[in-house]
Amino acid sequence: MNTSNQKQQALNASISPAKGVAAARRLLVLIPDADFNLALVASRAWEIAGASGAQVSFLGMYEDVLQESSLRRKLATLSALVNDGGVSADTEIIAGSDWVKAVRSRWQAGDRLVCLSEQRAGLLQRPLSQLLASDLDVPLTILSGLTTPVSERPNWQSQVAVWTGVAVIIIGFFLLQARIYQTAGGWATVLMLGSLAVEYLLIWLWNSLF
Repeated sequence: MNTSNQKQQALNASISPAKGVAAARRLLVLIPDADFNLALVASRAWEIAGASGAQVSFLGMYEDVLQESSLRRKLATLSALVNDGGVSADTEIIAGSDWVKAVRSRWQAGDRLVCLSEQRAGLLQRPLSQLLASDLDVPLTILSGLTTPVSERPNWQSQVAVWTGVAVIIIGFFLLQARIYQTAGGWATVLMLGSLAVEYLLIWLWNSLF
């Protein structure tokens, strides 16, 4: 199911040691609403499931409804890649942010959890693996090096700050230009052009900060 290059990369992804080596009946693979290498995640799930004879179940979670369709496509791709390799795989997607609650409600005896080391959760954005290990006494495998660094992913707080700043600049200069038009007389055209130049410059500078 994979090229030799992908296979070698997948083998280089680190996996935390799990307690015991008993075969799992199902791999519950937690998939975040984030950027990650689909082929490598599928390859690692396929390898682990093949070695233990387990079925793979991909569980996706999203907080922003706008990301739901994207996450569904990722899960469908993962399932197709794993199934194509001869391992049974299914998917489930849920809305929310409480991974511990979601896992607890779906956990069955004999399952093994699989999560990405870069996944974070909770108000303090702690590593998800830490939350699962502290709140759930279940076998856990951690894959690393398969997601895009957080700094490379869009940040909604930054997006809000950008558009808020741009809106403030536009409104402020609109009020200033209205005042110039009313009071500047013969200098109105020159001052209006000057204010427009400064407005565009400020918008560019503000946007460049983010």
